[in-house]
Amino acid sequence: MPTVLLKSEPDDYAWDDLVRDGRATWDGVSNNAALMHLRRLCPGDAAFIYHTGAERRVVGLARVVSEPYEDPARPGLNARGEPRRAVVDIEPVAPAPTPVPLSAVKSDPRFEGFDLIRQPRLSVVPVPPAMARALRRLAGW
Repeated sequence: MPTVLLKSEPDDYAWDDLVRDGRATWDGVSNNAALMHLRRLCPGDAAFIYHTGAERRVVGLARVVSEPYEDPARPGLNARGEPRRAVVDIEPVAPAPTPVPLSAVKSDPRFEGFDLIRQPRLSVVPVPPAMARALRRLAGW
């Protein structure tokens, strides 16, 4: 099961908002690399929810529940015939028993080369299987 890390500014949309809503459309992704990762998602894929800003930590685990589709707020196709802006629907799975701060990821050699560290502005980050297992352990899942 592929895994991604989805970043959100907690003042805009936090883990607690996702839990309250029960399901949400993950939108607002505009970076081409992040959109490429988002377009590869499939129902059942796991998604770590990461709060940016002052928190900078993994706070929850969600599941992708839809295929990527065109962002209804920003319709239009790119040159390849794909939606210019794509979105997916997600639902919460579990909060992190122990939220994982960015500092813990940076100091752990298991995360060497992780795009969360290498490309800090990327809002949709693929998580290789070994790193996903390590994040799950650190979070207490």
